[in-house]
Amino acid sequence: MAGRIEDYALIGDRETAALVGRDGAVDWMCAPRFDSPACFAALLGDADNGSWWIGPADHRPANRRAYRGDSLVLDTVWETAEGAVRLTDFMPSRGSGPLVVRIAEGLSGRVEMGTDLRLRFDSGRVVPWTWTADARTVAAVAGPDSAYLRHPPGLSVRAAKRCVSSRFTLPAGERLAFVLGWSPSHLGPDLDADPEASLARTLEHWRAFAANCRYQGPFREAVMRSLITLKALTYAPTGGIVAAVTSSLPEAVGEGRNWDYRYCWLRDSALTLSCLLRSGYREEAVAWKDWLLRAIAGEPADLQPVYGVGGQRRLPESTADWLSGYEGSVPVRFGNAAVGQLQLDVYGEVVNTVYSAMRAEVPIGRPVWSLLASFMEYLEKHWTEPDAGFWEVRGPRRHFVHSKVMSWVAADRALRMARVAGLRGHTDRWRTMRREIRAEVCRLGWDDERSTFVQAYGSRAVDASALLLPRLGFLRPDDPRLLGTVEAVRRLERDGFLRRYAPGADGVRGVDGLPGDEGTFLACSLWFADALALTGRHHEAREVFERVLDVRNDVGLLSEEWDPAEHRQLGNTPQAFSHVALVNAAFALHGTRGPARRPARPGG
Repeated sequence: MAGRIEDYALIGDRETAALVGRDGAVDWMCAPRFDSPACFAALLGDADNGSWWIGPADHRPANRRAYRGDSLVLDTVWETAEGAVRLTDFMPSRGSGPLVVRIAEGLSGRVEMGTDLRLRFDSGRVVPWTWTADARTVAAVAGPDSAYLRHPPGLSVRAAKRCVSSRFTLPAGERLAFVLGWSPSHLGPDLDADPEASLARTLEHWRAFAANCRYQGPFREAVMRSLITLKALTYAPTGGIVAAVTSSLPEAVGEGRNWDYRYCWLRDSALTLSCLLRSGYREEAVAWKDWLLRAIAGEPADLQPVYGVGGQRRLPESTADWLSGYEGSVPVRFGNAAVGQLQLDVYGEVVNTVYSAMRAEVPIGRPVWSLLASFMEYLEKHWTEPDAGFWEVRGPRRHFVHSKVMSWVAADRALRMARVAGLRGHTDRWRTMRREIRAEVCRLGWDDERSTFVQAYGSRAVDASALLLPRLGFLRPDDPRLLGTVEAVRRLERDGFLRRYAPGADGVRGVDGLPGDEGTFLACSLWFADALALTGRHHEAREVFERVLDVRNDVGLLSEEWDPAEHRQLGNTPQAFSHVALVNAAFALHGTRGPARRPARPGG
């Protein structure tokens, strides 16, 4: 059975990633890239769906583990009656395919150790043909996939069809390196890298990345770990950033709210770009901006909320009936049907992203202005329509307030960019659009009796997305309506953390068309801290922020949600949205100012 979500640490090579449990088992990895089928899928089933364990022979959990400094190199330590051992896990920059390097080192005494490798291609469904290729190499092939394990010389390894295993004694001072590589089955293995040299290069890569961090406030450790995680979630060939490396980890155990997050969401773009720029990572921000513009090129009516890491548009959603699900949470889904939803807020996210890039002096070519003008022409005609909203509800479309506000953001930022670029052609229409949207939101989206903006026109429900209003500049931070909304969002609190929105009389299915409950959303609590800081309540903002820091796992990672009753993480992990929100809130609390982070002045 898989461990708790917070039991897993991340390693990766910026094209794919693996999750390593406290027991030394790699229970999740997709190859060759984030959105490929998994070769280790025990996380969504059991060990026979694919896992690679290395550790003491009694399978005990580790005593402690940590990343080595500001890196993505993981050290896991076991202390037993016989002695102590350390397992170092990392993924070096790849050659022809992904590599996982695992170095077991004796620290004291002599410890009985073991390794079991169960490769399962096609996300836990296909058992490969496995054989001993030479004295140090075991090969596994099935269809288009192949993998090769290079083990230490002299180690006795049993290569059976369903499991490659070995048992060995590790004395103090001895280091044994295991290297696993994936490649297309028509090509040979690429396992010639020296594990020790690869370790040194990998550590230096991450040290160089960390050296560029601009944040020097009181939460630097948490900020740096979040930035490293965002870097690890970046698909290096294109610059796209996946929402998480996993699929179908439940938002509530057993409730069916299980989604595939191994893709790139446009709504994350503005927050991610702002986060990277203010933190000193211009190169990463430019790559993300370039991915965004390539992905959205085309007819504005065809804009999707989510794209693949290469910018691909087709992400058909299917269920994997051969997987039993994380703690029995089914169905297991691959692909995401959100690609077909109308989410008007993403147009505002795109325009705001380009605006943020321009303010930070990232080059914006003339073709981009033409693309944005076509987006604005589309939005002028369609902003009055209902949509699926910020939370991608699978129930009926509604006039969500956040979608209207983001349409206002699109008009506002387009006007600002037009002034800078000297483009005047459509500014009168955009100014009218901005004025009309703001007037409508303040009339139909405001509940005067409860002194708050609501989730949708005609609703009395509040929504945590309203906490983004201070940063979006729709109202000034001291506007009584904004202050009232921040206060009203407290109704979403559950044991100190915020939900996205409150359940209706028949559960949350009244809003999103789905049965069952869900955990609290960690990004929402961080937005709350951000909004409190921006509206002058710094002491309370810090309390909220530190409450979220306390629920990170032992290596500093956050998933999507937190269950305050069971005291456990929920949802896909590690979650980019959570870590972006953490960085932005830390900057708000530290009071750092700069062109990439100031809330825009309200207009219209």
